Amino acid sequence: MAKDIEILGDKTALIERGLGLVEQKIASAIQERGQCTIALAGGSTPKPLYEALAHKSLPWEKIHVFWGDERYVAPTHPDSNEKMAREAWLNKVNIPASNIHAMPTGAGNPAVDAKKHEQELRSFFSVKEGEIPIFDVILLGIGDDGHTASLFPQTEALKVRDCLVTVGNKDSEPRLTFTVPLINHARCVIFLVAGENKQPALGQIFAEIADEYQYPARLIQPQGDLYWLLDNTAGAKINY
Repeated sequence: MAKDIEILGDKTALIERGLGLVEQKIASAIQERGQCTIALAGGSTPKPLYEALAHKSLPWEKIHVFWGDERYVAPTHPDSNEKMAREAWLNKVNIPASNIHAMPTGAGNPAVDAKKHEQELRSFFSVKEGEIPIFDVILLGIGDDGHTASLFPQTEALKVRDCLVTVGNKDSEPRLTFTVPLINHARCVIFLVAGENKQPALGQIFAEIADEYQYPARLIQPQGDLYWLLDNTAGAKINY
């Protein structure tokens, strides 16, 4: 499906639009399937979105929260995506603990934990080997190098097609990450991008021809809806 690129007036407008879109997708998923599955992004950009969700009255018992990637650190570590989302949002609402599906990082071996989380996904979504779960919403951001989730330029994780979760690598620091096929099976992918420093990467991501292994966000072409929400500084030089 064609991507929808929206350039918002500032970061506040970006978060407001993202919030409205997420609420809409949650409501439609619950109406159609009885629950909503959402995978969160890390980083600073989506944090205000999570803080805004904490003030909403939603049917939390019908919402299941996952993460698209996680640094291989304890959930209490300052760099943990789980810790950020819990403190900004999940600890402030009445969501059942069993509805929070964090990526495990305690085995001392990222590959073992990646496999463990994959099995959890297969069990939760009731999919067999060779089948791919369908998330209702996956939130993503990009780095100024064009990476998304923990799919970094020119890394082996970009080529994984036979797993749902794999080990990403950033400067020899392991991460757990959803794979390209898992992300691309989503009903809706929403990129939230802010900052002038993202302009060069966006130029390559949206270019007609560019190296998808150098700018991994190019690989994200979901079967469902694809939204790129940009603030005015990130989107200032976008031609579309």
